Amino acid sequence: MKLVVQVKLLPTPVQAAALEATLRACNEAATWVSEVAFRKDVRNNFALRKLTYDAVKAQWNLGAQAAQHVIKKTCDAYAALKANLRAGNFGKPGSRRYHRATGRSIVFRAEGAQPYDDRMLSWRIDRRCISIWTTVGRIKNVAFTASPEQLVTLALYRKGESDLVCRDGMWFMSATCEVPEAPLNAGPVDFLGVDLGIVNIATTSDGEIMAGRELNRIRGRERTLRAKLQRKNTPSAKRRLKKRRRKESRRARDINHKIAKVMVAEAERTGRGIALEDLRGIRERVRLRKPQRATHSSWSFAQLGSFIAYKARRAGVPVVYVDPAYTSRTCAECGHIDKANRVSQAWFACRNCGFVDHADRNSSRNIRARAWELWRRGAQSMAPAPPSRQRGSGAERKRSVTSSGARCASRSL
Repeated sequence: MKLVVQVKLLPTPVQAAALEATLRACNEAATWVSEVAFRKDVRNNFALRKLTYDAVKAQWNLGAQAAQHVIKKTCDAYAALKANLRAGNFGKPGSRRYHRATGRSIVFRAEGAQPYDDRMLSWRIDRRCISIWTTVGRIKNVAFTASPEQLVTLALYRKGESDLVCRDGMWFMSATCEVPEAPLNAGPVDFLGVDLGIVNIATTSDGEIMAGRELNRIRGRERTLRAKLQRKNTPSAKRRLKKRRRKESRRARDINHKIAKVMVAEAERTGRGIALEDLRGIRERVRLRKPQRATHSSWSFAQLGSFIAYKARRAGVPVVYVDPAYTSRTCAECGHIDKANRVSQAWFACRNCGFVDHADRNSSRNIRARAWELWRRGAQSMAPAPPSRQRGSGAERKRSVTSSGARCASRSL
């Protein structure tokens, strides 16, 4: 499987100036190539290369490999745009967002990432430095720093391209590594159900609750501070906004990594698989009041799910995605479905058998049961159909119940 190892570069001021000039030239060239591709409606790499290759080399003083990577980067950007349009991420055809995305050529930021191959970049991992091509010539002995685990991964598994990235005045190199996967556990003894939420980031069927109250408080404090600084709109306020703009996302990413690591380790230790909800499209399906929108939009459930998936794949742990419909209303003991079962955000009380439990723990048990049934029946959804008189609202309508609403990650991965 492919993993990306990101190391921090420590260039001298002269080296940093050369790297900055290189990124600026490559992205200016990519913007010009994008205009040509848009004007002449050419998206194929080889066809676009015939139209732009010579001009890119001559006008921006790029080498042969750099020019080819600039053209390929442009084609990849249009391919990504096409995929997003097809997925509906820019709205329906004819909408304002759709027209804004398709009505002009793609523009690359001056500090956008630039791919490098082994002809343009050499790694000296033992000396913790790289030799890299720039528009002013090849620069040697550009130092970088990395953890011992990253160094081992780079030394053993680095393969393919690396990306030069400039972010907030800091330089990074993202290297692609081909890491071997562990053999998939084709016979799990059970599944570890995981309920993803906002108040509690993740709750497992074992009863472990990973609360998100602290993270939500930090996010609320950051939103209040951002609004205050934006209203102030002074130079010092703008500098402070720029300094803090990625702090919240870094903290959430770190927490999600730690949660995913704990869950995968527990599933691997006990010989179980992991059961997750398929929450694709939930933001479009729910209707929220204005005070709830910011909290719901900052809910990074997709990131946590992707972290669990790739860590499980590396450890050989199967992952099954189930239909999340009515998991929070269904009793994990008797299977009774009723909207009134969900007494509050935190508690579940079955109106049929009297079973009482934490609401998220009850949901995770339902997810685990659906995953186990799914695994035994060959990835066919067994989500129970709710009574016709009961209609979910808001976040309860996570997903309409369909016969194909579940995916088995052991096959999709």
